[in-house]
Amino acid sequence: QVHLGESGGGSVQAGGSLRLSCRTSAYTYSTDCMGWFRQAPGKEREGVAVIGRDRTTSYADSVKGQFTISKDNAKNTLYLQMNSLNPEDTAIYYCAARYSISCLLQVGDFGYWGQGTQVTVSS
Repeated sequence: QVHLGESGGGSVQAGGSLRLSCRTSAYTYSTDCMGWFRQAPGKEREGVAVIGRDRTTSYADSVKGQFTISKDNAKNTLYLQMNSLNPEDTAIYYCAARYSISCLLQVGDFGYWGQGTQVTVSS
């Protein structure tokens, strides 16, 4: 059964860091592609970072060099390390998964989603 559960969100001042975690079932972790997406108030959901089964990664231009996606096989957990946060990073962050070799930052490609975790960055 597919299950994703995010944690690690919170409030932080600009310039700070947070690490988001997404715990999954072993079944979910076996998917070909997992990723992080975010949705800011009044905006559409957008891709942040994805990682394939072979650990190939892809990032949105807005977070390159700032965020790092990774996964821990032993813990069936996906991570998103976020550094140098700014108020524009404020959003609900979602973990997602899909069964496909194709691993792109396309919201519509992902069929499995977590409930989201709120990240708020104050100036």
